[in-house]
Amino acid sequence: MSKKQEKLCLECGGKITGRSDKKFCSDQCRVAYNNKLNRDETVYMNNVTNILRKNRRILLELNTSGKTKVNRDKLNEKGFDFTYFTSQYITKEGAVYFFCYEQGYLPLEKNWYLLVVKSESPKQQPL
Repeated sequence: MSKKQEKLCLECGGKITGRSDKKFCSDQCRVAYNNKLNRDETVYMNNVTNILRKNRRILLELNTSGKTKVNRDKLNEKGFDFTYFTSQYITKEGAVYFFCYEQGYLPLEKNWYLLVVKSESPKQQPL
């Protein structure tokens, strides 16, 4: 007969008791282990989310009437990042609207942008 091998916690190295398929000695160790494992992804995702929120706040602040024209300089001055948006809408005519959640913009000529708000229904597109 071989002696049953003692299992050790993946996080703290402590002895594991209970079910044979357990990997952690406690919920705290399980959570700590998974937080460390996902830290890089979480930091990246939080950074992107913060940029999107900032972009949305800027569009909301500048578009008080629901449809406004604004110069790119004004958006840049506020710290708007054109790299990040949540969705696009392409009209039948080929115009591309960019959205940060429900707040959107359409690039126009000579560094001007039309700011718009997406309609209430998620299936119905703006304009």
